[in-house]
Amino acid sequence: DEESSLFFRVNVIIEESRADNTRYQKGLKAFQLLSMTRDARNKLSLLLDATGHQIFHDGIYNGDCHPGNILVLDDGLLGLIDYGQTRRLSHHDRLALARVVSSLGKRLPDAQEVADAMRKFGFRSRDDNVEIIAKNASLYFNSDIEGKRMGFATPQKYLQYLNSKDPMLHVPDPAVFVARTSFLFRGLGALLQQQIHTSPHWRKHAILAVAKNGKAHQLYNLGLTPISNDKQKILVSSQIFSFP
Repeated sequence: DEESSLFFRVNVIIEESRADNTRYQKGLKAFQLLSMTRDARNKLSLLLDATGHQIFHDGIYNGDCHPGNILVLDDGLLGLIDYGQTRRLSHHDRLALARVVSSLGKRLPDAQEVADAMRKFGFRSRDDNVEIIAKNASLYFNSDIEGKRMGFATPQKYLQYLNSKDPMLHVPDPAVFVARTSFLFRGLGALLQQQIHTSPHWRKHAILAVAKNGKAHQLYNLGLTPISNDKQKILVSSQIFSFP
C-alpha cells in the first residue's frame, strides 16, 4: 500500500544518507590524515633546516633528534629538548664536512669531487676507490636509496657490501654523529612515507659556512662566482635556493 511504499522510500533515503555520511567520514578522515602528513612533513623539513644551521653555523648540535626529543607546541612551533647527546664540531671539521655536503647536495653530484672532499675530511680507504668513497659519503650524509636499489634490505647490509669492495681504514670521529643524525632523519621520513636526502636540505648552510670562511676560490669550486669578501654573504643569500 501507499504507507508501506512511503516507509520503504524513506528507509532507502535514510540508508543512502548513512552511506553518503560514511563515505563523507572516510573522505574526511583521509583528508585529515593527508593534512596531518603534510604538516608533519613541513615540520620535518623545518627540523632538518634547523639542524643544518646548528651543524654548520653553530658548530654544536643535538645528535639524538628522535621523535621523543621533539615537542610540537600549542602555537605550532617546534621545541627541541634533551641535548644529552650534544656534539661539537671544530671550525676545521665544519668546513671539511661542508665541502662534502655541498658536493653531495648537487642535483648531479660528481664522484671525484665528493671523494676529494671525503679525503680532506679525513676518510681513508684501502684502495682509495673514488666510486666507493663517494658511495660511502652518500650513505653517511645523504641517503641509503642506492643500497635499496641494489637489493640490500638494510643500510648495514649495504655498508658491508661497500666495505667488501674497498674497506674504510679511517672514519673521522666528528663524522660519526653527523651520520647518525642523518640516519635519524631518514627514519623520521620513513614514518611519513617520505624518502629523505639530508644533503640537499643542508647544502645551503654548508655553502654559507664556506662563504663565511672568506675563501673565494672555495666559492668558485662550489659553483658560485668568486667575489670580494664584503659581498660574499649577499651573493650567497641571493642564490640560496638556486645552487647548481
